[in-house]
Parts: sequence; structure tokens; C-alpha cells
Amino acid sequence: MNTKTHKTIISIVALIWATMFFSCDGNLDQVRMLEEEITGPQSEAKNFNLFYTDSGRVKANIRGPEMLDFTHFNYPYRKFPKGIEVDIFDDDSTKNTVIADFAMVFDEDELIDLRGNVVVITSDSTVLKSEQLYFDQASNWMFTDVNYEIQMPNGATNKGEGFDANENFDNFNSRTNIGKQYIDE
Repeated sequence: MNTKTHKTIISIVALIWATMFFSCDGNLDQVRMLEEEITGPQSEAKNFNLFYTDSGRVKANIRGPEMLDFTHFNYPYRKFPKGIEVDIFDDDSTKNTVIADFAMVFDEDELIDLRGNVVVITSDSTVLKSEQLYFDQASNWMFTDVNYEIQMPNGATNKGEGFDANENFDNFNSRTNIGKQYIDE
């Protein structure tokens, strides 16, 4: 083999080796990026309007300007940093509405944390207002430790600090309250 052919073969081998080296380096960086833990949301939704159905019936309509999905974390949750509005439909098609400036839904505990100008309007026109409200989906129970105001359909009012109640307000326990109540004799 002459020297010129030998140098050509060596040059080709060197070129192939260099190409493989640099291409592997680029792929290695991509692989490392895939292995890094995702610290932000795994997905985002903007100006969303979601419907939850069960057996062809609409159970809830959830709307808002932004939803961040952190369900890939060890403690999964969804965050609604710019507010949320939810219509919940009962089996008889009556509607309850929940509005808040901020919300977080914790999947594992089935807990919803609503904050900022929270308003709950039930199908019978009961209106609850508070700056924070928790809702336990597993037991259909709501509670807060901050001030609240409630207006019942019959005109009764209640203001206080801290309460817990079932979703229909049939069982309502307040820590402190003042208000006007109407009692059937």
C-alpha cells in the first residue's frame, strides 16, 4: 500500500471518528436534559373551558385563564394562579357555582384550596363569601379558618370567623358568628 493511500485511509478514519465523537457529545447533552428533574409544570392550559361528564351527563364545567399541571410531582396538584370558575351540576341538573381568584387541587388528598374573593352560590341561592375556603372532595365537606359571610335564601345572614359544613349547608358549625336567623316554630 502506498503512502498516499495509507494517509487517505487514516484521514477518512479520523474524520469518521471525529464525527462520531461530536455527534455522541450532542446526543449525550440531550440525554442528560431528559434525565433532569422537571421543576416546573408538566403542562399548561390557557383560557381553558373543560367539561367533566359521567355517563353522558355534564357534572362540572371548569373555566379559567390559566392552569398549571404539577401531577408529575411526588405530591401531585394542579394550580390555577389567575382564578377559576366552576359550575357543578347535581343529578337533578341544578347548578352550584364556585368562583375564586386562586385555586389548588391536591389529587392525593382530594382537597381543593380556594383563595381570594371566594364566592359559592348554591342552587337554592345561598351565597357564601370568604377569602379562603377548603373543600374535601372525599367527604363533601368545606371549611375555613378565616372570616366568612353567608346569605341564606330566606334572608338569614351569618358572619363569623371559621366554619365547617357539608356541601348543602345542612350541617353548619361556626366558631364565632353574628347574624340574623329565622327559625320555624
